[in-house]
Amino acid sequence: MKPELVIFDCDGVLVDSEGLSMAALLDMVAQAGGAIGEEVAYERFLGRSMASVREILMQEFRLAITETHLSAMRVDLMRKFREELKPIAGVAELLAGIPIAFCVASSGTLDRIRYSLEVTGLLGLLEPHLFSATMVARGKPAPDLFLHAAASMEKSPAACLVIEDSPAGVQAAQSAGMRVAAFVGGSHAAGPGLKARLASMHPDFIFADMLKLPGLIAQMGEEVETS
Repeated sequence: MKPELVIFDCDGVLVDSEGLSMAALLDMVAQAGGAIGEEVAYERFLGRSMASVREILMQEFRLAITETHLSAMRVDLMRKFREELKPIAGVAELLAGIPIAFCVASSGTLDRIRYSLEVTGLLGLLEPHLFSATMVARGKPAPDLFLHAAASMEKSPAACLVIEDSPAGVQAAQSAGMRVAAFVGGSHAAGPGLKARLASMHPDFIFADMLKLPGLIAQMGEEVETS
């Protein structure tokens, strides 16, 4: 069955933000008295909500993140976004021409989602269909956010295709009973490690060029018709 709804993650899928976000996160960890390597940070935190990150930092690293730490990180991150954030190549063209419904479902807060889309010129192509992990009880890798987005868009899980760049997001989509494509076109996915982890989760397909997505979606419909 050809998908009826495409659910886009935001960070690393619509905007090339993962590197900026990780730098701000690691700066916050240092300010809180911790030290975590970038490779470990990507493995443990990529695609997760800040609530989940705080829980992991406390449970696994014995590091307490206060509201003061979070506030300073948000200021730093918004500055980085304002000065450096770019859209993923081809996303604006894709969104302007994709022939099926689409929405955004991100681990970020709604304010952060809107800001990142605004500074990259994408907000007008995506509003009002923006869904945040703050709207549900559990963030990724739980399926709650994707199920909430699908219900809000009046589509069944089986009719949805999720576009994700993180193992946590792929797991969330699979747990929701949705098809999922792993996007590896962000700057943070340049090395082999993340690609290998995503491939090991057996998404429906892996791709690196947003402008190829409509053709890949069309092939999904053709595969059913010819099987």
